[in-house]
Parts: sequence; C-alpha cells; structure tokens
Amino acid sequence: PSKTFVRAGEINHIAKNNPFVGLHTLAGNVDLAPLIKQKNDLVTDLRNTKYVDLIDDYGFKLIKGEAKFVDEKTVEVNGMHLSAKRFLIATGASPAVPNIPGLEEVDYLTSTTLLELKQVPKRLTVIGSGYIGMELGQLFHHLGSEVTLMQRSPRLLKGYDPEVSEAITQALTEQGINLVTGATFDRVEQDGEIKKVYVTVDGRTKVVESDQLLVATGRKPNTTTLNLEVAGVEVGSRGEILIDEYSKTTNSSIYAAGDVTLGPQFVYVAAYQGGIAAGNAIGGLNKKLNLEVVPGVTFTAPAIATVGLTEQQAKEKGYEVKTSVLPLDAVPRALVNRETTGVFKLVADAKTMKILGVHVVAENAGEVIYAVTLAVKFGLTVEDLRETMAP
Repeated sequence: PSKTFVRAGEINHIAKNNPFVGLHTLAGNVDLAPLIKQKNDLVTDLRNTKYVDLIDDYGFKLIKGEAKFVDEKTVEVNGMHLSAKRFLIATGASPAVPNIPGLEEVDYLTSTTLLELKQVPKRLTVIGSGYIGMELGQLFHHLGSEVTLMQRSPRLLKGYDPEVSEAITQALTEQGINLVTGATFDRVEQDGEIKKVYVTVDGRTKVVESDQLLVATGRKPNTTTLNLEVAGVEVGSRGEILIDEYSKTTNSSIYAAGDVTLGPQFVYVAAYQGGIAAGNAIGGLNKKLNLEVVPGVTFTAPAIATVGLTEQQAKEKGYEVKTSVLPLDAVPRALVNRETTGVFKLVADAKTMKILGVHVVAENAGEVIYAVTLAVKFGLTVEDLRETMAP
C-alpha cells in the first residue's frame, strides 16, 4: 500500500520543486481522502486477483479465523480441530512498539494506521529512521507535512556503508526534513491533539511537538497467539520462529517462511522462502535456502539499493578489500536529470577483483541493483563489468 503513496508523493514533490528553468509547475494542497480510497481500491483489487480469486483454481480451502496449535500435529480454528502431516507458518510480522514512558497513553500511529489518515498533518514526528520511517516520513513530507525523523543511533542506516548514510542524510536534509540522531527518548506526552516527544541529545533536553506521531521502530513476528510451545516449535529472543536451512522448525513436521522468521524483510524473500518451504514440506525436495545474495531497496527519493557485503563486512570475513566510490554529481546522466545527490560504491576482493558488494543511492537505484545482483551472485569481476557495454 505504501508504494502507491510513495509515487503520489514523488509527483507532488516534483511539481512543487521542478529543477528546470522555464518549466512552470505547481501543486495545491493535497486532498488525502481520495488518495486513501484509491489506495484501498488498488489493494482490494490486487488481493483478489493475485490471491483470493486463485484459491478455487488451486483447489485450496480457505478458513478465516485465528489458529493456534493444540498439540504437535493439530491446530484449532473457530472451534474446529485440524490435523495434518505438515504445517507451514507464514503469519508475518506487525509494527513493534518501543518501551518509552508515556507512549502507551498517546494516540500514536503505526505504519498501518498512518496510511488511513484522511488529512495530511501539518507536523509529523517519526520515532525510528529505518527504511519504514524514512519511506513514510519522506512520503508525508512530499505531501506537505513538516517532518521530523528521530532515532537513537548517531547516524542513519548504521548497518550500511558510511557513504550511503552520508548521501541519504544529505538528500533528506536538502529536502527540508528535520533529522534528530543520537537521541535518548525520555518520555512522550499528549496535550489535546498535540503530541510531545521529550528527548536528550548531546546532554541537552529538547521537546518536539507535532500533530501526529508515527512509531516506526521495526517489526515483531506474529507468534504470540499461536501456542507454539505445545507444538514443540522454538522461537528466538524477539519471538521469531527458528528455522534451519530447509525452512524447517524444531518440529520436523512444521515449516515457517517470511517475516515471521525475521529474515530479510522483503516481499520477494518471503515468496522465495515460501516456495522452498512448500516444496520441502509437500514435495520432499529437501532444498536448501540460499539467502547469501539478497538485494534490498528502500523507496526513498533518491532510492537506496544494496546487495552483497559492505566494506566492513568484507574485511571482517578476511578479504583484502578494494573499493571504488563514485558520487552522483560525477555521473553525466544524473547531471542531465539534475538529480546529483547520491553515490555508487563498489566493494571488490583486491586479489581476484571479484565483486563482493554494490551500494547505490540514486533515483533509479532499484532498477540498477538487479544487474549487479547477478554480478555478485555469479562471481563477476570488475573487469567483467568494465568490458560489458551498457546504455
């Protein structure tokens, strides 16, 4: 649902901030309610055409209700007991809420409820600046909100290469988004409709006020009501289902796939895991999961796309590393498009020159990353790329 909104926000932002001299564009205030309806209609249509309408074609039986295990081979749903030789758990994950004093007494939003607002808030504060917080925060900035992104870490995307963090920080700052990093969250209060977040930064206390407060501090697996202990299914410290390389849980008859395992949080990863799990559970394929090369894209503007190892990860694995960093303002296509905030970074094995990782901040990073995913997966070298023509 958020991606259709992201596109709408981009169009609105470009109309207000067109970089070409002599080209006159403008945009009025955003009427959010029709956008919400359009989004809901699209989601309903996709859900029906991609899933619901196919159930009969595949010969599945759909039972709507909340299921829980009653023993190692039986689940209960709507009062019925269903036994099977194999089970696949794919219950996904939900927004996680941090333990900040006062937060439970405040009318905060999550990534789900934010996308049901009927009006664009004048001011929006976002607790959490991971990919969800950045995407949704920038989206509402593009729709007209004054946005503040807040996080505990001293830099955005601390797990990424520093060049990526610096580029996206520059982009968000240039667009007028307020960034508060290295924050200690003291408490949250609500005064009428105004939400107040009290934080300490560099030893100083400050208060950030807004009309709406979004909590985007990650996701938690949907496992608490499944009664997994009676089924012999072990979970990790965050409630995630533990699986082996065949997507099998600690109960050899039960498999799990997708966000409930807290693997890479991408739709295509969940689909891949689900296919492996189903094939192993029903088809007896005994096929292993391979998540060594997983591309990731954050749909900000500019977008962030990465695949393979960061420079630090490569060094930790014992590689002698060689890197190449190309700022976007040195790329002719970016100059032509007047979109010059960003970076390309390539990480290679200095001995073999095999490409170990590629990290991009650019407007079309999501399209670029597939080609280099193939390069990383199949062990191509820098010379291979150099000798390959590209338009």
